[in-house]
Amino acid sequence: MTPGSRPGVEPAEQELVIERIFDAPRELVFKAWTEPDRMMRWWGPKGFTTPFCQIDLRVGGTFLYCMRSPEGKDYWNTGVYREIVEPERIVCTDSFADEQGNVVPASHYGMPGDWPLEMLVTVTFEEYEGKTKMTLRHVGLPSTIEQDASAGWNESFDKLAEELAKG
Repeated sequence: MTPGSRPGVEPAEQELVIERIFDAPRELVFKAWTEPDRMMRWWGPKGFTTPFCQIDLRVGGTFLYCMRSPEGKDYWNTGVYREIVEPERIVCTDSFADEQGNVVPASHYGMPGDWPLEMLVTVTFEEYEGKTKMTLRHVGLPSTIEQDASAGWNESFDKLAEELAKG
């Protein structure tokens, strides 16, 4: 048993689902997720920046990025691509990391809640009335953080919409 856990109680597998419509071609929205230079322009909630992003876009390939808070605190994340169907679908793991890409617990960053070491993110891209319908599924978030995670993702997607409007 790990510290803070209760016998016989399994953490719930929370699934956060967010759908957004972007006024951009599906191929461009897909590229925004898969090209480091593009991703660095929009990734992170309002006020956050992404000073580092590395992507090895292939099944079994990894990503590593750094999100910097408005106060200057860096949060590193990594993951492994499990499925890539261009320009329709991306499935990857999602974990907190150190700057070398080693998986670390969320507590490394002082994050509250019972976070798993690895979560799963699925993003789909569908053509929709000349635009792109994007659906994000983030599995494994602690229920105590789901509202904050939803707000953070939506702020990131607001930034993505602004970037896509630039062309």
